[in-house]
This record gives sequence, structure tokens and C-alpha cells, in this order.
Amino acid sequence: MNSRQIALHVEYTLLAPEATTEDVERLCREARECGFFGVCVNGAWVRRARECLTGSGIAVVSVAGFPLGAMSTASKCSECENAVSDGADEIDVVLNIGRLLQGDDRYVLQELCEIVRAAQGRPVKVILETCLLGDDRKISACRLAVESGARFVKTSTGFSRSGATTADVALMRRTVGPDFGVKASGGIRDAGSASAMLAAGANRLGTSSGVAIWRELQG
Repeated sequence: MNSRQIALHVEYTLLAPEATTEDVERLCREARECGFFGVCVNGAWVRRARECLTGSGIAVVSVAGFPLGAMSTASKCSECENAVSDGADEIDVVLNIGRLLQGDDRYVLQELCEIVRAAQGRPVKVILETCLLGDDRKISACRLAVESGARFVKTSTGFSRSGATTADVALMRRTVGPDFGVKASGGIRDAGSASAMLAAGANRLGTSSGVAIWRELQG
């Protein structure tokens, strides 16, 4: 794939706790220059990213329950509502991993349904944190995400033991079918890994290395 084709799948990501206004503005400027699908920022930066990207057609993605997923449903919903109010186009939310691991699918589904409602029609991506799950739980999480009305499943936060693998992306794609979104994130740092994730079934890539990948493909 060439740089333009890859760029259309990239959510250029800045979720570091030490990010500043200047960093967010640089992220948005580089996203414009490279033609990325979107930027992904923490909730505190949604409004500034929206201002920087007005009229560009580049999406502003924010996160909820990030990076642990272990806070209350009400807290996650509040984050969603605030992000939407500030101009977010999409929401990436970490599901309650502990509840999933203990088999409390009812809790996980109910929470995701509430988050989808809080997002007010904006696409919700459900972060599974696949490195913490066996394949059976990954499959369960994917099915719950589909049932909840979310639009994507996402591999990882990038803040746990490891990130996306092509095997996990392929498993998620098989589980959700061809028409549901799959986002690979965590550890995608070069053109080879980006292309491999897309070939495995991802249709979005979350990466803080978007510019490096774009430049590599520019040759």
C-alpha cells in the first residue's frame, strides 16, 4: 500500500499523560499534512483538537475508561458525554476486563449499551486489551460489542503488556464478520506492521508513529 492508502486508515494517536497544548497542536498539524483519517486524544484535549481540525474532514477520536477500564459505568458515560459535547466524532472505551474475565457478560453488555447511548450516535470502539485475554474471552468480548450497538472492536490501549498482533486481529475479524469495524493499536511503528494489520482484517490503525510510517512509504 502507498502512503495515501495507509493514511486513510490511521488514527494518529497522542494519549501520553505529559502531552501539552503544543503537542496536541502539532499532532493535528501533522494529521492534516499526512491526510490521516483522524487523531485520537484524551478527553482534556478534544476541544482544542476540534478547533485545530475544523474544516479539515479529519475526525477527532477520544477515549473513555482509559486505560484500565475498571472505573464505574457512570464515570465512563460521563467521559463520553463530555467528549461529545467538546466535539468528539468517535469514542474508544475500555471494557471492564475483570468482569469479562470472571464471565459476567451481563454486566459487560449492560455497561457497553449505556456507553453507546451516552455517545449519542457517535461510533463507539470497544477496547478489549487482548494481551490479557484468552481466545474464548476475546470472542465473547467481540460478540458483546456487536450486541451492544458499538461499531468497532479494538485490540489494545498500548499501555498494557503488549499491543496488537495479526493473530488477534484475524480472530476479531472472523468473530465480528465483514461489516463490523476492527481497530488494531499498540506497537504499530512501521509500514510493515501497519500493512500486516490491514491484511489481517483491521480497517483502522491506532498509532503514535503515523508520521514515521507515512514518511517510510513516501520513500
